[in-house]
Amino acid sequence: MRAAEQNPVQVSNAQGQSPFVIVCDHASNRLPERYGNLGLSQTERVSHIAWDPGALAVSRGLVDLLDAPLVHSTVSRLIIDCNRDLDAPDLIWTLSEATRVRANEGLSADERAYRISQFHRPYHDAITTLLDERHAAGMETILVCMHSFTPIYLGAPRPWPIGLIHGTDTGYTSALRDALVADNPTLNVGWNQPYAALNGVTLTLEKHGDGRGLDATMIEIRNDEILEPAGADLWSRRLAHCLSTAREAHRQAMAV
Repeated sequence: MRAAEQNPVQVSNAQGQSPFVIVCDHASNRLPERYGNLGLSQTERVSHIAWDPGALAVSRGLVDLLDAPLVHSTVSRLIIDCNRDLDAPDLIWTLSEATRVRANEGLSADERAYRISQFHRPYHDAITTLLDERHAAGMETILVCMHSFTPIYLGAPRPWPIGLIHGTDTGYTSALRDALVADNPTLNVGWNQPYAALNGVTLTLEKHGDGRGLDATMIEIRNDEILEPAGADLWSRRLAHCLSTAREAHRQAMAV
């Protein structure tokens, strides 16, 4: 395995001049060698319980289309969920939907501390470093947290091909919703769907967006839309256009 793939976090196009910074918490289903297969089948390890399928492909498309920096985790959320607070009960999953992760049960305090120090903290430190550098350079930054979700959860279908989750300030996310609907009036855009901040799934958005007073949004795309290259490309292009349109609309609204 290449050294870069063993790092817990990867930063791409750090010098990108776009106002957008893309972050992808659940980009990878990689299990570091020390954890073997966590007692899970191959099917389970490539399923949504291990990562957000398609989210990294869309994120990389945005890098190319917008000249945006990208920060993404290279470790499965089954090791540690980088989008959870350190005291969250699902920081290290023992049950994901209907799948029991026995290898994560009864972890020692030392193992928990190891995963935080080796995987969770480096990821957030990399985001902090990038945002600090942009702030020092006087660059505008809009934080975009990219995720995907399953078409069905615990037997219930999810009708939205895309959902938007906002932080404390709804302004930019509202503008993005308007841009998506203007681009395709038939698009069913979920608002705080399939998750919301109350579900405890917005650590990255809150820590690096709200915490800095940045315009920020969290995007969830239903993963059957982006499992193939054509779908990922379609959504990358749609989002590149709509993110930029929303930026202009939000700037105009704030200037009034």
